[in-house]
Amino acid sequence: MVGLPMVAGLSVVHGLIPPHPAALLAVTAYQADIGKTILYALIVGLPTAIIAGPLFAMLISRHVKPDPDNPLEKQFVENDRGRELPPFGITLFTILLPVVLMLIGSWADLLTAPKSLANDLLKLAGNSVMALLIAALVSFYTFGRARGFSREAILKFTNECLAPIATITLVVGAGGGFGQILRDSGVSKAIVAVAMGASLSPLLLGWVVAVMIRIATGSATVAMTTACGIVAPIAAASGAAVRPELMVLATGAGSLILSHVNDGGFWLVKEYFNLTVPQTFPDVDSAGDHYLDRGAAAEHWRLATVI
Repeated sequence: MVGLPMVAGLSVVHGLIPPHPAALLAVTAYQADIGKTILYALIVGLPTAIIAGPLFAMLISRHVKPDPDNPLEKQFVENDRGRELPPFGITLFTILLPVVLMLIGSWADLLTAPKSLANDLLKLAGNSVMALLIAALVSFYTFGRARGFSREAILKFTNECLAPIATITLVVGAGGGFGQILRDSGVSKAIVAVAMGASLSPLLLGWVVAVMIRIATGSATVAMTTACGIVAPIAAASGAAVRPELMVLATGAGSLILSHVNDGGFWLVKEYFNLTVPQTFPDVDSAGDHYLDRGAAAEHWRLATVI
C-alpha cells in the first residue's frame, strides 16, 4: 500500500513532467512551453497516479502476498535507527523548487515588464539548468548542513551521486543517438510515409512510436527521447494544429507502457517488494504500467478536446 503508490508517482514524473531529462528533451524537440507542459502534465498525471497507485494497490493487494521476511526492509530499518529525517515541509519545498522556478520563469512576461532586469532574472532562474542547480545548492543546506552533516560528508554524498547521474546522461544521449540513426537510415521516412498514408494524428503517432520503442528497449527514457526525435519533424511537416505540449505528453504516455524483463525497473520492484517473477510480471509492475499508460492516454485525449 506504500510501495505501489510511490512507483506510480515516480513513473508519472519519469514520463510526463519536467525537469526529468527525457521530458526536457521532448519539450525542446517539440518546441513546447515548459510552463504549460508542467501544468498539463499535472492535470493528466495526478488522476493517473491516483488510479495506478493507491486504487490499484488496494485491488492487487488482495491477490499478491509478498514474503513478509524481506532482507532489504530489515537493512533499511536498521540503518535508519536514530537518524533525524528532514521535516515534510522542507522535503516538499526542496523537491518542488525546480518545478516552481521553471513555472515562474515561463510566466516571467506576465509577472514583469518584458526585457526588464526582473524579467531577465526570472527567466534565468526558470531556465531548466539553472533551476536544477539552484535546487541542488538549496538541498546542500536543507538536507545537509541543517541535518548536521559536515562539509566533508556533503562532498562525499555529492561524489557518490556522479555515477548514477552519468548513467542517466549516457542513456539520454544513447536515446538521442538512436533516434538520429533511425532518421539517417531512412526508418523515420518510412514511418512518415506510413503515417501520412494512414492519416494518423500526430498525437497518436507519437504515442504509438514511443510504445513500440519502449517494448523493444525496455527504457522509458530511450523510448521518449527516440520517439520525439522521429515524430517532431513529422508533426511540424503535417501542418496539423496540435499543441506541442500535448505532443510531449502523448510521447511520454506511450513510453510508460509494458514494463517487463528488459526493464531495470521491473527487477527493482521484484527485489524491493520481495516478489517472485510470476508475481511481478502479470500482477504488479506490468499491470501497473498498463493502468499508467491507459490512464495517462485517456486523460490526455480529454485534455486535448478541451484545449
